[in-house]
Amino acid sequence: MIDAAVKALSQILSPPMRSILWRSIALALVLVTVLAIGLQRLLSWLATSGEGWAEALLGPGFQTPLNVLFWIISIAAGLGIVLGGILLMPAITSLVASVFVDEVADHVEREHYPAEPPGVALPLGLAMREGIKTALLTILVYLIVLPFVFVAGAGFLIFFIATAWLMGREYFELAAMRFRSPEEAKAMRRQNAATVFAAGLIIAAFVSIPIVNLATPLFGMAFMVHMHKRLSGPRPELIEPVRRTSVPTV
Repeated sequence: MIDAAVKALSQILSPPMRSILWRSIALALVLVTVLAIGLQRLLSWLATSGEGWAEALLGPGFQTPLNVLFWIISIAAGLGIVLGGILLMPAITSLVASVFVDEVADHVEREHYPAEPPGVALPLGLAMREGIKTALLTILVYLIVLPFVFVAGAGFLIFFIATAWLMGREYFELAAMRFRSPEEAKAMRRQNAATVFAAGLIIAAFVSIPIVNLATPLFGMAFMVHMHKRLSGPRPELIEPVRRTSVPTV
């Protein structure tokens, strides 16, 4: 696993990957700015108007917990775009990865596995759908655990574990779906859940580093291409790529 991570890290800095790196960084910066501003506006609205609405809906018995919750939301809104950029980066990288998945995987497969059958490019609709699903799930999970950030750092640990699971899940399935149907890719991920989660911890550590995390789509995808090859068995050349004629339903 460490060897796969080192190979992925070294390759994202290679000349063939630089064009993808700069394009992915540009897209990530645009998305993180737009979504962070949106999150800041949402938190500001909740801090100013949401408490009265929630109290009217739930009743006066919830006044104290609601006061605590909206005090936390007020602090989060004050941190604004900075907080949004930190919390949304894993979601952003999920969206960006779905755009560049095949370019990154092609480079990795050509350099490290030239004698094996290449993977089949994912339909853009399928890749984007997987990226959007992961991004929305990431935002949902983060909003749920946001209050725990202020409880003895417990929220940061939850964030890290959730990020590891989400990132490992998405990148592995994207790498596997170049050789397998979506159903088979998901089944393989479940069969190797512990290994995929452990690999996800490495991606979560990468995405938690400011600035460096802009390269997460390249690192995560390259890393999971190696992991999929290794988990496929000693003779991955026997795995024939799945020829897709339509985007399957999930």
